[in-house]
Amino acid sequence: MPSLHPIIPPLLAWWDAGHAALPWRENRTPYMVWVSEIMLQQTQVTAVIPYYERWLARFPTVADLAAAPLGDVLKLWEGLGYYSRARNLHAAAQKVMAEFDGRLPETVEELQKLPGIGRYTAGAIASIVFNQPAPILDGNVIRVFSRLTDLPDDVTTTAAKKKLWQMASDLVPTERPGDFNEALMELGQQVCLPKRPHCLLCPLSPHCLARQRGTQLERPVRPPRKRTPHYDVTAGVIWRQPGPAFTNQTEFLIAQRPLDGLLGGLWEFPGGKQEKGESLPEALKREIQEELGMDIEVGSNLTVVQHAYTHFRITLHAFHAVHLNGKPQLLGVADYAWITLNDLDNYAFAVTDQKIIAALREEAVNGD
Repeated sequence: MPSLHPIIPPLLAWWDAGHAALPWRENRTPYMVWVSEIMLQQTQVTAVIPYYERWLARFPTVADLAAAPLGDVLKLWEGLGYYSRARNLHAAAQKVMAEFDGRLPETVEELQKLPGIGRYTAGAIASIVFNQPAPILDGNVIRVFSRLTDLPDDVTTTAAKKKLWQMASDLVPTERPGDFNEALMELGQQVCLPKRPHCLLCPLSPHCLARQRGTQLERPVRPPRKRTPHYDVTAGVIWRQPGPAFTNQTEFLIAQRPLDGLLGGLWEFPGGKQEKGESLPEALKREIQEELGMDIEVGSNLTVVQHAYTHFRITLHAFHAVHLNGKPQLLGVADYAWITLNDLDNYAFAVTDQKIIAALREEAVNGD
């Protein structure tokens, strides 16, 4: 395999000629770069920018973030997805204040001691902020390296990942390591695209084996995608008392998801997955009994929501329901609250529950 070191000068020259102007590149502090790197994990740049700007306005320093209630942090993250990132940012900020005197550590090893910071994020922060020759390897860089070397290996395997990390470690320069790493990532984002790479515009085209051999679209190699499982899920807008009409002042129940699970710490309209042989109302009744120890009467359907997560898809069926008996218990939830429509903006909900809220508000406006 040929050395990749000849790509360093043309890549830095391409970067110097005009890289993207992004808010986290304007005033680089360790905290700002850290927040941006966490937000950019599995999320497009265009989606991150408004969240980043709101975040810095609300939590301008690591001390501000550490002092904030977790509920406020999750509310500001609402809609960005992968909520463990927000929980880890909050926990890491508290650890920085308690153990590192409010200063983000400078080495890859120390950075990886913070919640939510793995090898890639630690390398990005160490190189971009602290000018350390630390390697990085994200999806964009994997694609660039796989094409440059025409790598035939399945990049999801441990052996291939080890080989790619070694490439990154051997290649990162001691001078301008941060610029080099950012240039690699930006090349993958803007030029070396997954399905339609702009090879004629690529500064590394003369060094790219896949380009020479016509295998660009075959790299990187990954196993065939497995069929994504689908589940029918129920959710209940459980009204505290029955009545002829529901208003903005009528109370209903919301529950907080356990912190250590999917969408941990977010609030939801309680419910759960339909089991084989159950009707949807039966599934909702069972889930409410298991999670909250309550009996309910299931009423009309409010809305149906389709949503895809990383590894599965759901159809969420939301029903009106009425509390019959039993005080809510924390059996499968972290907390609960009786609230009104006017209180909803004080709580952080996942995208699926936000769609239930939209349907609920529309129904209230129309007087259904």
